[in-house]
Amino acid sequence: MATSTPGLKAQASPVRILVADDHEVMRLGIRNLLESVPNWTVSDEAGTGREAVDLALQSSPDIIIMDITMPEMNGFEAAAQIAQRRPDIPVIMFSLHLSEDIVARFKSGPIRGAVSKSEAARDLLDAVRSVLNGGTFFPPKASSAPAS
Repeated sequence: MATSTPGLKAQASPVRILVADDHEVMRLGIRNLLESVPNWTVSDEAGTGREAVDLALQSSPDIIIMDITMPEMNGFEAAAQIAQRRPDIPVIMFSLHLSEDIVARFKSGPIRGAVSKSEAARDLLDAVRSVLNGGTFFPPKASSAPAS
């Protein structure tokens, strides 16, 4: 796990991260991974797409990590609604499987990155750093499995 954020733009205040996933244990794991980085904090957690939109608009996180498949509203719809009203808040999609079609859909929309849940321990911190620095993060080769 990373203990520093080389190359990250200097920030006077903590990086505030919203984590949206319908599984509580997944949110806890993501929180533990993200908060292993100094100055990063999970400021809010959402269990549904609707809750993610509401929290994003209310609390203005610096970045959002969002699952694709959630109740009430999927991650694509939630990201689109957030982007319409707060295009300055970047979103990284998080999914069990990332197909090439899904990744292509991300790249043409408001999504700034994508991480497979199976590669999260390796890729999530790098994805957040890249997106916070104004870049993007997409897997070099997506699987042919459907997103979930």
